[in-house]
Amino acid sequence: MPLHAEKQQPNEPERCACSGGCVTDTTSIQDVLPVAVSNASGHSSIFRIPAMDCPNEENDIRKALAGIAGIRSLRFELAARTLTIEGEQLALESGLQAIRQLGFEVLPIEHEQKTEMPSGLGEISKALIALALAIGAEALDFFAPDTLLFKSLGMALAAAAIAFSGFSTYRKGLAALRRGQLNMNALMGVAVTGAFLIGQWPEAAMVMALYAIAELIEARSVDQARNAIKGLLALAPETAEIRQGDGSWQEMPADKVAIGALARVKPGARIPLDGRVTAGSSAVNQAPVTGESIPVDKATGDPVFAGTINETGTLEFEVTAAANNTTLARIIHAVEAAQGTRAPTQRFVDRFAAIYTPAIFAVAVAVAVGGPWLFAWSWTQALYKALVLLVIACPCALVIATPVTVVSGLAAAARRGILIKGGVYLEEARKLRAIALDKTGTITEGKPRLVATEVLSAAEPESRILSWAASLAGHSDHPVSKAIATSLNLPENGLTDFTALPGRGIEARLDGHTLILGNHRLIEDRGLCSPEIEARLAVHENQGRTATLLATEGRVLAIFAVADTIKESSREAITDLHRLGVTSVMLTGDNVATATSIARQAGIDDARGNLLPEEKLAAIEELQGRYGPTAMTGDGINDAPALARADIGVAMGAAGTDTAMEAADVVIMNDDLRRIPETIRLSRQTHAVLWQNIALALGIKVVFLGLAVFGNATMWMAVFADMGASLLVVANGLRMLRTSAPQIKD
Repeated sequence: MPLHAEKQQPNEPERCACSGGCVTDTTSIQDVLPVAVSNASGHSSIFRIPAMDCPNEENDIRKALAGIAGIRSLRFELAARTLTIEGEQLALESGLQAIRQLGFEVLPIEHEQKTEMPSGLGEISKALIALALAIGAEALDFFAPDTLLFKSLGMALAAAAIAFSGFSTYRKGLAALRRGQLNMNALMGVAVTGAFLIGQWPEAAMVMALYAIAELIEARSVDQARNAIKGLLALAPETAEIRQGDGSWQEMPADKVAIGALARVKPGARIPLDGRVTAGSSAVNQAPVTGESIPVDKATGDPVFAGTINETGTLEFEVTAAANNTTLARIIHAVEAAQGTRAPTQRFVDRFAAIYTPAIFAVAVAVAVGGPWLFAWSWTQALYKALVLLVIACPCALVIATPVTVVSGLAAAARRGILIKGGVYLEEARKLRAIALDKTGTITEGKPRLVATEVLSAAEPESRILSWAASLAGHSDHPVSKAIATSLNLPENGLTDFTALPGRGIEARLDGHTLILGNHRLIEDRGLCSPEIEARLAVHENQGRTATLLATEGRVLAIFAVADTIKESSREAITDLHRLGVTSVMLTGDNVATATSIARQAGIDDARGNLLPEEKLAAIEELQGRYGPTAMTGDGINDAPALARADIGVAMGAAGTDTAMEAADVVIMNDDLRRIPETIRLSRQTHAVLWQNIALALGIKVVFLGLAVFGNATMWMAVFADMGASLLVVANGLRMLRTSAPQIKD
């Protein structure tokens, strides 16, 4: 069963305000990922749809493809304007034809140059030409004699302006009307056409030209938020210096480097690929990945990440990930995927907009029909007011109010080393009332050391017992086992029948014996505990040490006491969480005495020890019932079920296992718990800005709706009001990008 089976998975795309045709730099993670896969059951191909950058277009395409048999799945990446279609070849061809019938251009990715797209001068030029023609039409209407010649010339200029700026709007608006939908394109098309037909052709031309310019300005502003994380791609060099078979070094494209190759990076250069240091030492600035600008010392055996900066010495490293699967690439891909999800406020706005637009259209019809009867307006006046209402009714600012803010918040978090996997988690973090934390590697340094060794059996030589312990510990990736293996520093013997016992320890066959290396609970489960052993363990546990025991099937051979130290950042984080009104609870598989000691030092409210993975999961459910929304923070395999069950799962990414990172909703890339209260503050700030934007958008709409019906609002005013509201909410949302370390008064 998937780890997230019990948690709602947001998979619907965000909404934006653009109605299509916006131009943006299209470099994205898809440029470093495979673009098409074929298999026995069909094909999965990626296509770029340049005019698709809004959920309106996405919904249109979904409906067009819904009835085509053989299409199994669709994946939209609005930020990159790409669509992945998985299905049979014939179904793909039918699907592409259906998309083109909607008026969209479809380009196979593999046929595109891997370069930046044009800067959009074509669209800008058309909009400026349209504006000049509209100004000409207005000038003729105002200054020229009222003759058929000048009227005809003015109408021709107006029609040309509308053609230059409104072709895409009309095409998509007509397609929407044919499907019985009322989107922004349909409203604008009806309003402009109506104004032209009632003789307001100069104003119709000016409205369409201003609308086109407003769309371009708005699209560029929105792209600022969407592509905020995209700049990270430029951090990883395109080439890498790779050692050849004859010992020489040669520059080659990073995307051609194989895993296992030996690479070299000189001082001052960026590291091109993920790897593990094999020679040299240096300080590395890991800010692009972890958000921390303080350089980290690297030596043989330490990991390095693509895009980070080698500062002081030459490093040689073995490549451990391909260019399309580096930590940096995965961060970018995760944030782009997160941009395609919708937060609760976004879903509310989408539902509201679905009712709002038809309702305003109905009001406009009522004004056009009822105005002459109720207010003694002329039919032309009533129709004009109704057309103004249609322009004001465009839900542009309302729909854009949420995604710009959410995407900006996601990008701001990523820059701080906080990888949030969706807008829903960004927004819901503000509701957290309790947080459960694993101990080792989360609250503590996760780098314990062996502080005491007691050999209890004389049946075997001490050297053999220690050798057995080193062999078993060396085959485990648990920090406690690593500490034992490192401290003993003895050659490992060959093991057979190795078995990991999650939450307890490990078991294997060695020298004809079945050996276990595990915690107190494992020894009790095997019936090997005794009052003497209990007394020895109590001494260590009361000092906050973690006791690990080596035993055969019949007796305990040795006790190894390992001590870990609390991170200073953990104490600060717990204090900060308490200021935010969040209760802290430690859930650990370690013994109760050690858990209590560590919790007391860190200032944690509650500590629970001797927990198996399923017991951690049960504890999360109990905390949810007692406090409400609860987060779980951990870094191990045994934390994965609890991470998945929590309202928000937080994985400590730098030292975390892939399993924990996949199960989590938020990944802290630098293992610093202080990022959790930062996330909560960022969530609260995001929520505040979201509702500020909604209030701005609706407030401006309400004012101008009143002016349109009872005042003297014109179509010009309506366009400027709509554009102004959109730019206001975009600017307000983009403030989140400048939030490097959010500080909000509690």
